[in-house]
Amino acid sequence: MNNGPMRLRPSCTWCLIFSTFLRDVTQGMFIITHSGLAMVGLSATCLVLALWLNPNWLRLAQSEVVGWLRERQVLLYWLPENTALGVTAMKVQDLPRAQAAAAEWLSRKYSIAPEPLAALVAEAHVQSKKSKLAPHLILAVMAIESNFHPYAQSPAGAQGLMQVMTEVHAKRYESYGGKQAAIDPIANLRVGVAVLSDVIRLRDGSIEEGLKLYLGGYGLTEDGGYVAKVLAVQAQLDRVVAGEQVPVR
Repeated sequence: MNNGPMRLRPSCTWCLIFSTFLRDVTQGMFIITHSGLAMVGLSATCLVLALWLNPNWLRLAQSEVVGWLRERQVLLYWLPENTALGVTAMKVQDLPRAQAAAAEWLSRKYSIAPEPLAALVAEAHVQSKKSKLAPHLILAVMAIESNFHPYAQSPAGAQGLMQVMTEVHAKRYESYGGKQAAIDPIANLRVGVAVLSDVIRLRDGSIEEGLKLYLGGYGLTEDGGYVAKVLAVQAQLDRVVAGEQVPVR
């Protein structure tokens, strides 16, 4: 009888190696997954806490997510936007200092309630980041086009805060529920900024030439001082947020 050490057959040796390898891989995957889930959970907790501590961030996040989905028409068919239910208003004191100063000055200059103007100033800054246009340029266009009256309409059919030609740009309103959204302040502002951004790009980045194209199209020969008026209001807003006392008359 052979009492020496028992030798494993080659096939059993490979089974042992494979099972050890499989066990190590499984343990490694568990550790990685567990750590990854823990980090995701921690990040989600921090995000929820931050949004809870700052309601403005929560409203902005909700607006950004829904806007992103609507722009890609994800919500168009099963959740059309009813802009009539939206309320375009917020407290001026909820804005950053510079934005609050601009909203208060515009409120006095154009005799508009400060709460809706605060919401428009905040949205102008959001659209500024997306379009790379100066927020005060966006606000200045609204000021000259409509005096911040969302229901304004020109004889040519331009409507809303930014006086967008609704029939010409009807497709841009589809993600907001259709052409009736033209008189919704936020929808009109967003579409107007998109149009303004496009025409400035068509004019090789020239603000002045882009404003002329925005005003009257390719056939415009005289702007009636429109460009100068827009740039003047933009300059006034720049001075206001810099801390200067700028008269409203």
